[in-house]
Amino acid sequence: MKELLEFLSFSNPNVRVVTFGTMFIGMSAAMVGSFAFLRKRSLIGDAIAHAILPGIAISFMVTQSKSPFILMFGALISGWAAMLLIEAITKHSKLKPDTAIGLVLSVFFGVGILLLTHIQHSGAGNQAGLDQFLFGKAASMTKDDLVAYSVVASILLVTVFLLFKEFKLMSFNAEFAQISGLPVKSLQFVLSSITVLAIATGIQAVGVVLMAALIITPAAAARSWTENLVKMLFIAGFAGMLSGFVGSYISFTAPNMPTGPWIVMSLSAIAVISLVFAPKRGLWSKMKRQRENREKILTENILKAIYHLNERRDADFPVIDEEDLQEIRQFNSDELKKGLRLLKKRFLILRQAEGFRLSEAGLTEAKRVVRLHRLWEMYLTQRMRLKADHIHPNAETIEHIISPEIEEELLRELGYPDKDPHESPIPYK
Repeated sequence: MKELLEFLSFSNPNVRVVTFGTMFIGMSAAMVGSFAFLRKRSLIGDAIAHAILPGIAISFMVTQSKSPFILMFGALISGWAAMLLIEAITKHSKLKPDTAIGLVLSVFFGVGILLLTHIQHSGAGNQAGLDQFLFGKAASMTKDDLVAYSVVASILLVTVFLLFKEFKLMSFNAEFAQISGLPVKSLQFVLSSITVLAIATGIQAVGVVLMAALIITPAAAARSWTENLVKMLFIAGFAGMLSGFVGSYISFTAPNMPTGPWIVMSLSAIAVISLVFAPKRGLWSKMKRQRENREKILTENILKAIYHLNERRDADFPVIDEEDLQEIRQFNSDELKKGLRLLKKRFLILRQAEGFRLSEAGLTEAKRVVRLHRLWEMYLTQRMRLKADHIHPNAETIEHIISPEIEEELLRELGYPDKDPHESPIPYK
């Protein structure tokens, strides 16, 4: 607790610089990376991160300066050259985009390593620290770096704000944006430029090896929580900032722990939590919906079987048992017991001394299921011209997903029929 309070006080200048610097980098990279994620160009971020290494090395060799603005300018040129080369290879050769990305990534990264090795053996007095761009070393940030990162983050956020509608349309439907008269090529140039700039800014924190995670992981996590792009950008930006904060805190409490990898680990934890526990798109939510759907199908099939027994016995509430149901439809014994428990819990069946029977609510629900089945059979025979002996399996599936609106449409379309194609009466309320 003492370490947390000391960290939150920001009394240590280095803590302030590193924490706010990584938060700026995380937020801006996440928001810009969201558009790359939506355009299904996630691998581009990894390629650019590796491709900017030659630009950093060349800019240092030319200027002999490690000014963040000079290094970022070289990184921007190198990253843009890589993007243009990827597009050219894809357009003018038979290579697929992923192959072109892998080719450019490996060539540029190899050249960057070669140049860095040359610089290290050149004897230049101020070359120390350039190798940190490989794996990142956020702890080496200076106030000048923080100023540079805050300026770049501001430029990126303002650009996204001013061109949000255009970026949104281009990300979801570039062809429609072109037809609508938008300057798609110019917008792609701007979006690619800010993506390269975001990557060039972040490599000092996490390095070229892990930079792709800083671009894509927040967007992937945010996409699990919402389908609204504005909310997605805010969630992604918050995730990027939070990971920067957590990574800096862990590095502060454990000095031997590097900041960059812990930023990525924090992002990974956020992504895993999002992918598993997000309300609508998370794995847990999907498993819950699948279980509910299985239970719905099971209980509706049992109700339908009970109704068929009632029809045979010409009574609404006869007492029946499990053996009676097995004569109508072959149920798995354990599944049948589970379905009956669910129906009893929902008060759709009532236990009797010799078995069980439908409740009033259960009879209404059973009629609804049978009605949907027989209406769909009527639709298949009258509108789709299918034979009566071929329609039952299809109706068995569709009856469980027909909504009240579709039911009403079917009734109007078919003219409220009294019987199905097999001359069985269609039960109404």
